[in-house]
Amino acid sequence: MASFSRSYINLSFLVVAMVMAMAADRVRGRFQPSPWSLAHATFYGDEGASETMGGACGYGNLFGTGYGTDTAALSTTLFNNGYGCGTCYQIRCYGSPHCYRGSPFTTVTATNLCPPNWFQDSNNGGWCNPPRVHFDMSKPAFMQIADWKAGIVPVMYRRVPCLRDGGIRFQFQGNWYWLLVYVMNVGGGGDIASMWVKGCHTDWISMSHNWGAAYQAFASLGGQSLSFKITSYSTQETVIAWNAAPSNWYVGMTYEANVNFN
Repeated sequence: MASFSRSYINLSFLVVAMVMAMAADRVRGRFQPSPWSLAHATFYGDEGASETMGGACGYGNLFGTGYGTDTAALSTTLFNNGYGCGTCYQIRCYGSPHCYRGSPFTTVTATNLCPPNWFQDSNNGGWCNPPRVHFDMSKPAFMQIADWKAGIVPVMYRRVPCLRDGGIRFQFQGNWYWLLVYVMNVGGGGDIASMWVKGCHTDWISMSHNWGAAYQAFASLGGQSLSFKITSYSTQETVIAWNAAPSNWYVGMTYEANVNFN
């Protein structure tokens, strides 16, 4: 009887600890996977994924910026005017004879926009026409789940946390009076809702969303070390990258901060 009581107490403590951990995740804004949903997927480019470099999010060379070939262009609905940039999805082929056996899934990062094609029917060529949810994957990513000869396959997908090595990266463009920043390697939800910059001689300055993963500030920031404050679109969690760029920063450089979302 005593042994049963101890086991019951230990189990109770375990359950309480799990509930507290889940509550802590919510408090911290940690991103949780979404339920599985249905969509379709195609691919673009070749096996080397050279055509997928660049893209509407502004990540440039995806090998150099750490995204590689496990990427996808999102239909307008998912792209969300650029706020979908950097989000991560698990995708598996579903219900097609072209699906690989065992229904393997691959995880991709959104790096591009699949634009509408209003000259084609949404079910016959206009795959990315709203309100369709569609993934135009790199060919290497598509080939992980289905035979590429299929062209298009039905898929199941879900949002998942983005697991990133290192901190958030800021690539600078513009000049000392107009700072344009491409934000990369964002963990957690992977997305950005709002962003601020602070020079060592200024207060926090709100940055406007330019396009994709790019934010801009019209301010005189030359010769100042710069800090950034970023809020996630998915979780509303905010992180601050203090002194992310030194006072001698210049455009064309990428600076990495020692912070990231969970």
